[in-house]
Amino acid sequence: MEPDLQGMRAFVVTAEELHFGRAAARLFLTQQALSKRIRRLENALAVPLFERTTRRVALTPDGRRFLPLARDAVAAYDTAVAAVRDTSAPLRVEVFAERFTPLRILREAVGRTPGLRVEPTMRQGLATALPALLGGELDAAFGRVHDLGRPWPAELDHRPVHIEPLHAFVDEAHPLAGRTVLRLPDLREAGIAMPDPGGAEESRGYLLRLRDELGVPVRFTELAIGVRDYGEQMRRETRAVVLGEAGMDMPHDPRRRQIPIAGPVPLHVWSIAWQRRNRDPRLRRLLAALPVPSVPDPGDERVWIPEADRAALR
Repeated sequence: MEPDLQGMRAFVVTAEELHFGRAAARLFLTQQALSKRIRRLENALAVPLFERTTRRVALTPDGRRFLPLARDAVAAYDTAVAAVRDTSAPLRVEVFAERFTPLRILREAVGRTPGLRVEPTMRQGLATALPALLGGELDAAFGRVHDLGRPWPAELDHRPVHIEPLHAFVDEAHPLAGRTVLRLPDLREAGIAMPDPGGAEESRGYLLRLRDELGVPVRFTELAIGVRDYGEQMRRETRAVVLGEAGMDMPHDPRRRQIPIAGPVPLHVWSIAWQRRNRDPRLRRLLAALPVPSVPDPGDERVWIPEADRAALR
């Protein structure tokens, strides 16, 4: 029989989870696609690897014997690929979008690391980038590591690299345009209107947690097609405000007003994610060059971080 690395990888993950839904989520597959890979492998081996009932999934005796060998085969393949990877090619790093903090952080890290070359990509969300990271198309990806719509893949590691305050953005004609600071009662009265995050489920999750934990109304408008459309949507808001990073890199617009938020200041935690098995020394150099942020005191009520993000910082 021909080697079936896809099938063996699917088998190993399913054997670890003993749950087809969780295994499919880890591999970013549908359950139907995962079942097809397992069935194809079982047919090639001419033995069942799992006992499936409506209540449980368990390994058969053949499955238990096959599991350590399949793990070794998958690990050997990954090691072989890493050994022949073109080290002259740049590291491929997902930065979310050009206007956000990760591109600046990456630029500064590369500047501190002579000889390190990177190729940034912009998939507009960590949730959309994870399949490429798991598949080896990316070496690392920046993003928020919570509310991705599926469990965090066990194959990936992550750590925080930056905590950024969010500000309110309004047009010069907006009734809040003259304010020097907005506080929680102001946000609750005005509400937040944000362009639909699209595939960036982690961004949607952040805003919904802000709504639920702080009691601020949140409304999603249509998907913004580029920075110009983002600005046009902001100008159409006559009551609600748009949230954005304090250091967001936007084209100059004399009509745009940026207002700090206080009591509490909403904070966004940016992390870097990578494959645990990726031993590329260039990746290690990049990770070493990235900053480690100062974590706010858990009892500091002057700032707000979603509880899921705060728990991961402890």
